[in-house]
Amino acid sequence: MPLRMDDALLTVSELACARGGLTVLEGVSFEVYPGAVLVLRGPNGSGKTTLLRTLAGLQPAVSGSVVGAEEAVAYAGHADGLKGTLSVAENLSFWAALFGVHGIAPALQAFDLEELADRPAQALSAGQKRRLGLARMLVTGRPIWLLDEPTVSLDANSVGLFGAAVRRHLGGGGAAVIATHIDLGIDADVMDLGSFRATAPQGGVFDEAFE
Repeated sequence: MPLRMDDALLTVSELACARGGLTVLEGVSFEVYPGAVLVLRGPNGSGKTTLLRTLAGLQPAVSGSVVGAEEAVAYAGHADGLKGTLSVAENLSFWAALFGVHGIAPALQAFDLEELADRPAQALSAGQKRRLGLARMLVTGRPIWLLDEPTVSLDANSVGLFGAAVRRHLGGGGAAVIATHIDLGIDADVMDLGSFRATAPQGGVFDEAFE
């Protein structure tokens, strides 16, 4: 049965997430529909990265459920996931082949990487590496993008390229959950994770190496 626009791509119910053996979030519930963006807000240590990693299946939930994420999400974290000795085009081709997607030209164009296609990733600037890391999302073919502070190291023009790529993704029926404090110029729902912060055990201290 084909997916309708009123069918949620991602449904999260009463989710609890842990970091370093301590529960940092609890009772997280939301739905994300085709064409929609959910922006996660909160200070360092509030659990943004922990939640995204749990949604991506990179760590188990303490309790609750995530429906729709399996084989549907593409995750971009703080690391760009690049092979330094491979060129820009080779990096994208690797990921495209991994996800069964044909053609990397749209991804190169979307992030202004065409003139850098033959350059080794290790020779790119921090901003260029970030653009290449984000371009990987376009060759996954996955409908749900999970993005952790995606605009780090990007200049204003590159932030605009990223925003345009997200809008095209949404226009094609995709969705995104983004941890960011930057205004991307995209109509989005905003969820402050402070409302879901778990109570620390007596004498406990949260490790803020991960958000």
